[in-house]
Amino acid sequence: MKKNYFWVLASILCLSYTGCKKATTYEFPFRNPSLSSKERAADIVSRLTLEEKVSQMLNSTPAIERLGVPSYDWWNECLHGAGVECREYPVTVYPQAIGMAAGWDVDAILKMAEFTSEEGRAVYNASQAKGDYRIFHGLTFWSPNINIFRDPRWGRGQETYGEDPFLTASLGKNFVTGLQGNDKTYLKAAACAKHYAVHSGPEPQRHIFNTAVTSYDLWDTYLPAFKELVDVNVAGVMCAYNAYEGQPCCGNDKLMVDILRNDWGFTGYVTSDCGAIDDFYKNHKTHVDAPSAAADAVFHGTDVDCGREAYLGLVAAVKEGKITEAQIDVSLRRLFEIRFRLGMFDPKELVPFSKIDTTSFQDPEHKALALKMAQQSIVLLKNDGTLPFKKEGLKKVALIGPNVDRPEVQLGNYNGIPKKAYTPLDGFKAKLPGVEVISEVGCNYTDTEYTTPVELEENVTSPDGKEKGFSVEFYNNPELKNEPVYKGYTRKLYYDHRNNENNPVAPNVIFEEHSARFEGIFNSPVTGEIEFKIDYDDGYRFYVNGKAVCEDWNRETRDTYTYKLKAETGKKYKLKLEYLQHKRGSHISIEACRRFKRDIQGTVNNVKDADLIVFVGGMSPRIEGEEMNVNIPGFLKGDRTSILLPQAQTDLLKALKESGKPIVLVLMSGSTIALPWESENIGAILNAWYGGEFAGDALADVIFGDYNPSGHLPITAYASDADLPDFEDYSMANRTYKYFKGKALYPFGFGLSYTKFAYEWATQPKKEYKADGTIRCALTVKNTGNLAGDAVTQVYIKYPQNGTLLPLKELRSFERKSIPQGKSYKMNVAIPVGQLAKWDENAGKQVVPTGTYSIYAGSHSEDEAVIATFDIK
Repeated sequence: MKKNYFWVLASILCLSYTGCKKATTYEFPFRNPSLSSKERAADIVSRLTLEEKVSQMLNSTPAIERLGVPSYDWWNECLHGAGVECREYPVTVYPQAIGMAAGWDVDAILKMAEFTSEEGRAVYNASQAKGDYRIFHGLTFWSPNINIFRDPRWGRGQETYGEDPFLTASLGKNFVTGLQGNDKTYLKAAACAKHYAVHSGPEPQRHIFNTAVTSYDLWDTYLPAFKELVDVNVAGVMCAYNAYEGQPCCGNDKLMVDILRNDWGFTGYVTSDCGAIDDFYKNHKTHVDAPSAAADAVFHGTDVDCGREAYLGLVAAVKEGKITEAQIDVSLRRLFEIRFRLGMFDPKELVPFSKIDTTSFQDPEHKALALKMAQQSIVLLKNDGTLPFKKEGLKKVALIGPNVDRPEVQLGNYNGIPKKAYTPLDGFKAKLPGVEVISEVGCNYTDTEYTTPVELEENVTSPDGKEKGFSVEFYNNPELKNEPVYKGYTRKLYYDHRNNENNPVAPNVIFEEHSARFEGIFNSPVTGEIEFKIDYDDGYRFYVNGKAVCEDWNRETRDTYTYKLKAETGKKYKLKLEYLQHKRGSHISIEACRRFKRDIQGTVNNVKDADLIVFVGGMSPRIEGEEMNVNIPGFLKGDRTSILLPQAQTDLLKALKESGKPIVLVLMSGSTIALPWESENIGAILNAWYGGEFAGDALADVIFGDYNPSGHLPITAYASDADLPDFEDYSMANRTYKYFKGKALYPFGFGLSYTKFAYEWATQPKKEYKADGTIRCALTVKNTGNLAGDAVTQVYIKYPQNGTLLPLKELRSFERKSIPQGKSYKMNVAIPVGQLAKWDENAGKQVVPTGTYSIYAGSHSEDEAVIATFDIK
């Protein structure tokens, strides 16, 4: 009996003792999930050859088959929703970043980032299952853009959260927190703060210009948001194209080493902007060649070269003694640590996000938030009583303007592609059943000719009749010979491939010296001349009904050509586009449109019996944006040369005004627009930005009173070009609401509502504080109007103006709150005095200035609804 008892006891102990269980074995320690990400990164780096290490420092990395390391592309984006131009995954598209900033809603930003990382994971999971490792399918998202929108002419300002460092940091921190998640082991996705630093145009000079700003401006304007995001553990930072104080940003002693790594203690990875290391020796001329540039960038902590040239010189740089392999190992460990934290090498059952699938794209919560944020983003700039417009008794509404029905415009830039984008025309038709809704472009953005798109996605079918769109064949030779290596279909013929052979444009396709054939049957929806614009790099041939109508087969550079087809409604045309790719980046796309001459009198005649005219104009992300091939009146290379509404639109508005009908002016744009005539003569003006997939629905909701507008400007609306300093001057003197001494057309933070709010002190601040104290006070905000509405209460500090350079005013707290009609709420304010520190040249550091301050609150930066003073000793 005792013997049996002994063996039973021994068996129990053995089962409970892990040493008696069969231990999981791993081929390499880096495969072991129980080790820390640092340990795993150190192990895998130790097993790589120098050439393999260098290959993993490009944004598009090849697989290392002997270790089971798959290919990976670090480049992805999620500025206002997951992905970029990834048409096979219909993601949710939120308002452009500047529009989200106009909502002043930190909670909505947090939730939007959570939903975006969920959809990003869905894309990643689906693409991994298919062995698709291409660009824009990974988990390292190069967002948010937290540069300061210091000048409204900057075309990429639309990607930012506006001109104020405090607002930018507040929204940016929640974006990072939401995107990266709160799992203790794994990142849901990896955010990246860009572009570090002192970067905000002009676009044409971004590869060559050198910024030199005072220490005061550096610490007061250009760095605070980056510091705040580092403090919430943003995974990555992108260094900018420009130079700062004579050194390229990606190889800058002060920015990259002294501040980012040493002062702030940033331990994440740094990627260059795309081609920025090449700029060291090609444009800035600070380095003689690729090995020298690459070595210096890595030495300064730039771990990824978004490009395919400069860092290939690292092998030579090591052999020539320009950098040690140990220094390269430092970057490699940081990069692999991020990949381990994302769960890329772990069993799916351990990674909590591995089961997220593509059903998330149509999640009702995601769609509801996209609509809500579009509604919140709309800023009511002027209202003489025109709005909200009553639906009762309406018989006819006229929608006029270049952005009435342009879904690609409202999606902004760096955008995904939703299942459907609801334009203003869509929104008004849905809102007004039984009402006649007519639409007309009327004019282009800047001239008297305008185009309307002919949607090939809806009017082309594959030759076999199986799919909408074109059939696709790719060949691994430049002559379209032998059997294609890939066959498929594409709804929209658009291929843009900026990477290398590690991530093919389509499965099994080599990067260079390949060719392709696209075929479809075009069923013309109209009679008249249709323009087919072909954008190609390197060569193309275009056939209609078997006849070659245009070609440029061996150009070897990017160009465009427009072919004009005289079409008839209902007639079918066989289209064939052949494409040749030689070296480097490839691009082939085709789109169609009709061109018209402006007929102002004809437009006026068409609206003479309308009850309401809504003019939807402004700008387009195709004429303002990143380093664009644009040179038209008011726009150059992506930036604006004038902030005025283009004259072509003003002329049409003046003619429509003569009709005597009520007019609502809606501006879709990435910035504010000067409106000298419009602000005096149009009854209601709305800034609707690029509102995302539900922009049209949100606009209809606001105009007809189903949503009370609550957006507030995240940038100053200046009155004229004369208010702006030299674009290339990075001094903040007379820039933004903090330092501008003139009269704004609409000040920073401005936004009207259909209701009214009143402000009172609930608790005033104390009369005196020390540098280590906290300014505490409270406000009572009451809705005194006739409708429920959202108040965006803003609290500003006025600094003592004692002859030293200090802000005229500065945002230090804000809160968005829904308040029922007649009700009030209490807003508590706590501002650490240390946040008021400014750079002191004599002290060589940031110091809280002493003196008498004012604190005030209201609905915008010039609204001193309540005000109090205090001293800092």
